[in-house]
Amino acid sequence: MTVSTVRVRRVHDAPDPGADGVRVLVDRLWPRGVSKAAAAVDRWPKAVTPSTELRKWFHSGAGTAAEFRARYEAELAAPEAGAELDRLRALVAAGPVTLLTAVRDPGSSHAAVLAELLRAG
Repeated sequence: MTVSTVRVRRVHDAPDPGADGVRVLVDRLWPRGVSKAAAAVDRWPKAVTPSTELRKWFHSGAGTAAEFRARYEAELAAPEAGAELDRLRALVAAGPVTLLTAVRDPGSSHAAVLAELLRAG
């Protein structure tokens, strides 16, 4: 069995060619101030990003992190997102994957939730 890693990093940080593996942007919108060349993104599967409605709801302060997580996981259970999640799991099985996001605290973002799901298989 191959042990692979899933990392979560800010897209604004310089790529780490020795550790990043496949770089996957997991934000629905392209990050401001980052060129495509500088981001070095290999994949941008918008189907696994939180919906615009969910993102706006959470940023409005209307709900808790736990409620956001539950709603995000429900979105990931939809057929299109589920199929893309399976493709990401295949990437993880093949080697390191780095999930990229523009949020200031990637460790407590949707990217961290996605990383946990990918690590769980």
